[in-house]
Amino acid sequence: VRRRGLGVLPWTPEAQKLRQRVQFLRALTGGEALWPDWSDAALLATLEDWLAGWLNGMSRLTHLQRLDMAQVLNSLLSYEAQTRLREWAPETYRVPSGSQVPIDYSAPECPVLAVKLQELFGLTQTPCIAAGQVPLLLHLLSPARRPVQITRALAGFWAGSYAEVKKELKGRYPKHPWPDNPLTAAPTRWTKPR
Repeated sequence: VRRRGLGVLPWTPEAQKLRQRVQFLRALTGGEALWPDWSDAALLATLEDWLAGWLNGMSRLTHLQRLDMAQVLNSLLSYEAQTRLREWAPETYRVPSGSQVPIDYSAPECPVLAVKLQELFGLTQTPCIAAGQVPLLLHLLSPARRPVQITRALAGFWAGSYAEVKKELKGRYPKHPWPDNPLTAAPTRWTKPR
């Protein structure tokens, strides 16, 4: 693994997301001891510490595919860290429509929530994580799931840009609700009933 690099390990999307969430909290807390450094360089430098115990009985490179990298990484976190990870860097965020929308931590300095703007009707404040310390970067999506606005100021969007977005998209997506006042409208993930 040291010779060929971390790419030979079976990094599932779940394991990659776990790494990203921990790296986000590590950056947020200034490298607090609770959060190990899971950068490629740090993982390669400490292979014997975290990976060796999982390699018993493995003698071929193909045997590495049996590893559950999310489980391997999770075992490196204390119970306290696992609990705080769930609370401060959740995998998903529940939006007003009731949907659980995944949070993208691939850029640790600004986690992203990509959600259809109709699902946020009635929400006045930008959603935050890390005990309210970090506002999510919102990618407000059209019904075709394309970003129409990227913002950290949801209230400002409703008060300003929403009118332009509504004007532009209402004719293109008539089956979707485009209320005059999105703050009093019911959030929805569905089209308007017939």
